[in-house]
Amino acid sequence: MSLIVGIPACNRDINGLIQHATPARYGAAVIGGAGAIPILLPPEGEGLVAVLDRLDGLLLSGSGSNVEPHRYGVAQSLTPDRHDPRRDDTTLPLIRAAVARGLPVLAICRGIQELNVALGGTLHQQVQDMPGRIDHRGGPGTPDYRYRPKHAVWLSGQLARLLGKAEIMVNSSHEQCVDRPGEGLVVEAVAPDGTIEAVRGAGGTGWVYGLQWHPEWRYAENPDSTVIFRAFGEACRAYAAGLRKAA
Repeated sequence: MSLIVGIPACNRDINGLIQHATPARYGAAVIGGAGAIPILLPPEGEGLVAVLDRLDGLLLSGSGSNVEPHRYGVAQSLTPDRHDPRRDDTTLPLIRAAVARGLPVLAICRGIQELNVALGGTLHQQVQDMPGRIDHRGGPGTPDYRYRPKHAVWLSGQLARLLGKAEIMVNSSHEQCVDRPGEGLVVEAVAPDGTIEAVRGAGGTGWVYGLQWHPEWRYAENPDSTVIFRAFGEACRAYAAGLRKAA
């Protein structure tokens, strides 16, 4: 039986028409890296939780939009023109339901922020303006330039064991980042400036990882990214096998 991984889409206005979309590279990494079939989940709200019965994993992609601050108890938005409330309405309940049932979750860039907020954590809205922090945005230029290796991250815990090392170089294309980790999340990677770069679900949550960088970018050319997507696929396979045995 083929594994199926759901990828929640963004809600975008393209030439006056609402489109549901996400960058194609996420689906490609799910197919080639995790060995699963990706399906795009429309941002249609909490009713999408029912689709989890048909999934073996959930991947939360990056996006140009930011999680609305009121979702984590902050009134003022520093980026009021860069929100996607329909995606928030969809992903936050999806994440909580996925974690509750032990569905494997890989959350990337905006995804780690959604994961953190869904589990009660908070975010910094503009890390580049914080004292002592570097500019984590990708900057102008070609995609290859924006997603170039930019800085090191120091690994710990299970992520360090998974990758077999304590430090890796990563790309960086974000302005929001984790402030206070959500319930059940442990920090497993930080940048030299103290920015949280990875979290893992602990305490019986199943296979749950949030990464602030973009392992899907040219994943097949990066051994660390290949390991991450292979591990995600293995977790999805184990989850699917467990459900079949239970049935």
